[in-house]
Amino acid sequence: MPSKLDDLVFQVEALLFAAGRPMSVKEISEALALSDYRPVLKAVRTLESTYANRQSALEVRKVGDRYALQLEEKYVPTVHSVTPVEMAPRTLKALTLIAYHQPILQSHLVRMIGDVAYEEVQHLRGIGLVRTEPKGATLELTTTKRFAEYFGIASSRPDEIRRFLEQKLGVPASTTSLGPPAPEVDASVGPEPPSEPTAASSGPAAAPEPTDDAPAEPPSAL
Repeated sequence: MPSKLDDLVFQVEALLFAAGRPMSVKEISEALALSDYRPVLKAVRTLESTYANRQSALEVRKVGDRYALQLEEKYVPTVHSVTPVEMAPRTLKALTLIAYHQPILQSHLVRMIGDVAYEEVQHLRGIGLVRTEPKGATLELTTTKRFAEYFGIASSRPDEIRRFLEQKLGVPASTTSLGPPAPEVDASVGPEPPSEPTAASSGPAAAPEPTDDAPAEPPSAL
């Protein structure tokens, strides 16, 4: 018979699994209708320790002030072929900023687009387009080879990706690593069709105003 703490740990695990995104202790507590955050924090830390000490492809990682139940980095490539790629406009905007400014710290991305960056980084990492590496108290973000393949970019080198974005999306070449304005993103941009050249178009694409709740048209294929 599980103890009260064990049952709470299982509930937290179920929430993190079902959410598929980082959740704060406050969000978890509210989802469980608990006004006292302390037992929830203890349960989260217990769950974190449990995964750290068991043989599993999953881990509980602290992301900012949130916690995520996710695949360990080394197992992410294993699931690429069965992971759906969904690109809401805000996801594409985060991905474009990462690709243009890479390597970029997650803390800097948060300064650019707000706390939603934590969720978007986890999503992009999960679908294999962004790689994360611990860097002090934060993460360093770069794009993967799959990112270049997905968008039909001939090279995975950061300078080539930056040049592609400047020409394809009209991102100004003078933009600094953190400097405003942040590039506007065309939510319709997807991988280039096989019959088309991967070189950039002759002019910048028009960028619609991104919204959080209107998903972009998903690409037909990777």
